[in-house]
Amino acid sequence: SSETILLGEKKNYGNEYQGENAIDIPLSEIASGVGGPIYSNTVAVALLAGLLKVEKEVLDPYLRHHFAGKDETVVHKNLEAARKGYEVTDALLRNGKIQIGLVKHNEVKEEILIDGVEALAMGAIAGGCNFLSFYPMSPSTALAVFLAEHSKELGIIVEQAEDEISAMNMGIGAWYTGARGLASTSGGGFALMVEGLSLAGMIESPIVVHIGQRPGPATGLPTRTEQGELLFALYSGHGEFPRIILTPGTIEDCFYLAQKAFDLADQYQVPVFILTDQYLLESHYNISSLDPTRTPLQKHFVETKQDYRRYQLTETGLSPRGIPNFGEGLVILDSDEHDEEGHITEDLDLRTKMVNKRLKKLDLLIKEVIAPELVGPKEYKTLIIGWGSTYPILKEALETLGREDTALLHFKQVYPLHPYTADYLAKAKKRVTVENNGTGQFGQLLRMQTGFPMDQKIFKYNGSPFSVEELEGQLRSVLD
Repeated sequence: SSETILLGEKKNYGNEYQGENAIDIPLSEIASGVGGPIYSNTVAVALLAGLLKVEKEVLDPYLRHHFAGKDETVVHKNLEAARKGYEVTDALLRNGKIQIGLVKHNEVKEEILIDGVEALAMGAIAGGCNFLSFYPMSPSTALAVFLAEHSKELGIIVEQAEDEISAMNMGIGAWYTGARGLASTSGGGFALMVEGLSLAGMIESPIVVHIGQRPGPATGLPTRTEQGELLFALYSGHGEFPRIILTPGTIEDCFYLAQKAFDLADQYQVPVFILTDQYLLESHYNISSLDPTRTPLQKHFVETKQDYRRYQLTETGLSPRGIPNFGEGLVILDSDEHDEEGHITEDLDLRTKMVNKRLKKLDLLIKEVIAPELVGPKEYKTLIIGWGSTYPILKEALETLGREDTALLHFKQVYPLHPYTADYLAKAKKRVTVENNGTGQFGQLLRMQTGFPMDQKIFKYNGSPFSVEELEGQLRSVLD
């Protein structure tokens, strides 16, 4: 566009980028004067830092830290390259080739610049996670890489398994021994985990599963984004057993929902899903702070006695969860249907009681459901419905439209649904779902659970997230 400025060596631009906005910067020549073309990266970084009003006193310590493992000569030459980059910036501003009206905002000086991966990782640690098992699959791999890089300081074991089947079973095994395990993957990898998920359902093991969504089927678009795994997570695993599905909409949500996921899994002995996507995981912005005390860290297992029964029948469906060697009791697990002690049984009456026991926990989970957030007027005619990472885009688009009769209902937990969900839907004359998939998966779930169909649907499934501008236009056409 006319507002785009290119900085670099013109010989690399191509004929279509040779206008007055293409400014020739001889990066290689400048870098060679320092010590070689390799230093052109640092020249360019300093050039941009200068344009963005980042002082040399900020960049220099960063460069010293970044090149700390190198020879002192390398450190010195990078500092010299940075000085040259700042000189280029000064010249550009002095001759008027570039005018940037950036103003410092000291109020954000103490804020944290963070992305979705880092927030998710730190939330997991705040939730007591001390074991991560995974097999590499974008975009979820970044979570494992971050935690592996900081494993010693964070006190977590990160294990790259031979495949996703093992990764899931390792996570379940970690919970059995008293750790708090996380299995992280994407949709294609989760396809291999579903048998293990069913095992967790039968033995009533906590497990937290992170699915970084990307377009499928099969390999699909491995570096793009989509909201295509909601129904997969909901119906995965053979047999019937309860689960929780959390869908963070912001970087802050990534932290707090990851933290909460471990408490929910431990307390109710169920699988808890965290559904993110490539767009949210790789989003960066600054936030004021994160409060790790919001969800108190509590352990929900018990010290066993000699007569301990792992699957004791109770009114709530929750049995006391013991840990091997923590007490006198035996902690017996089996993937077959079992009696109260954990031994295999084919008693048909007991089978019915055990199924009811497991399903009864849904009543407890509903009491813990995170309420959807209503943005906009409480007296609305049209209700826009979204979940997960579409939240900030939807919110901004609706604020731009400024419709007094239209509100946004955003869900950061999609299962179980909040008990008041049907009330929100019933109040609207028109219901519009906005989803980054091709079939309206959340709209299907809402209709199945509440009976209310969606009147209009806005989908995007080309691998890119919605933009505010396109969503504003699509919403306007639906609302008018």
